Amino acid sequence: MRIRLLALAVAALCGTPSLQAADKTPIAVYTDPRQTDADFPLQGEYLGYQRPLPSDRSSVLVGLQVIAVGDGQFEAVKFFGGLPGTTSWRRERIPLVGERRDDVLHLKGDLYDAVIDGQQATLYNKLGEESGRLLKQRRGSPTLGAPAPSQAIVLFDGRGTEEWKGAKVTPEGFLMAGTETKRSFGSFRLHGEFRLPYKPLGRGQDRGNSGFYLQNRYEIQVLDSFGFPGIENECGAVYRLVRPNLNMALPPLAWQTYDIDLTMPRFDNAGKKIANMRISVWHNGVPIHENREIPSKTGAGQPEGPNPLPIKLQDHGNPVVYRNIWVLPKTEETVGVPWLDLPVYGPPVPIFAPQPMPGTACCGLVFSLPGWTVLP
Repeated sequence: MRIRLLALAVAALCGTPSLQAADKTPIAVYTDPRQTDADFPLQGEYLGYQRPLPSDRSSVLVGLQVIAVGDGQFEAVKFFGGLPGTTSWRRERIPLVGERRDDVLHLKGDLYDAVIDGQQATLYNKLGEESGRLLKQRRGSPTLGAPAPSQAIVLFDGRGTEEWKGAKVTPEGFLMAGTETKRSFGSFRLHGEFRLPYKPLGRGQDRGNSGFYLQNRYEIQVLDSFGFPGIENECGAVYRLVRPNLNMALPPLAWQTYDIDLTMPRFDNAGKKIANMRISVWHNGVPIHENREIPSKTGAGQPEGPNPLPIKLQDHGNPVVYRNIWVLPKTEETVGVPWLDLPVYGPPVPIFAPQPMPGTACCGLVFSLPGWTVLP
């Protein structure tokens, strides 16, 4: 089994009160979705309809994110309107907690409980009456596998590491964290794909930590923040400065994407900054930062300046891997080059997976969910 044992560092709680720091004992880290533990098949996303009132007409769309936190223990959060990344999704978080018994997960909430077998979540009210059924979702970013435009610089496509300093590649052909580009970049557009390990006993910043360090100055955090609130040090954040508009993190071991448009700051001839860096970021195809002005470097980044610098994939002691990375420098020649079909502003859009989702049964009725898909 491809499991790495790492020491667990005492870390911040990262916005999830029940994820307490553990003592410094070796814990399992899984990098292959085919070889995990008994909890892994139960965690993930579920989507369907719930009937909060006796009438079938009261049925509402709900989404459920189930998070494995180790040793058969789980946390979950329910959303009305579906899952993050859809126009109907509502931000209110409804928490549940529970444990696995054999191959079945039992969750309890204030008003409703859930029983999950890994393919379906059945919701019950406190009288034990069924109130809804949700089906397991396996979503993917619409920009997975996005081809590089002809004017782009391909940094990594699995066939070589000549664009990187001291880079290492896994046996599967994925680029490992802990390297930076040989070239330096000013303003650019970047596409990158990353996969986080499954580390259920990891806590806070030890839960699959890495990052895209743009110009070695500005870090876009990479972290297993699936199901978390999405604060300033979680996935998608401009590290410690700005939280994402919403948390679009998928479960660990799912491939995810960042699409980034960076305009570097401007300086006058005396070296005084006259315009801040601006950035737009799409996480799994959904805008999480929209032409946002960033006033300074992040964390341990290099000081701001007018000079281009490399792009670094931060090594934070976790087996995070990358693939399909390319960059399109922003020049007069590339202004009109088609990049990606992404919304620049406005409400988030659904992300996809390859096959249509069947109708979802609830309380004797079947509801179709157009636009949503599920993998077998």
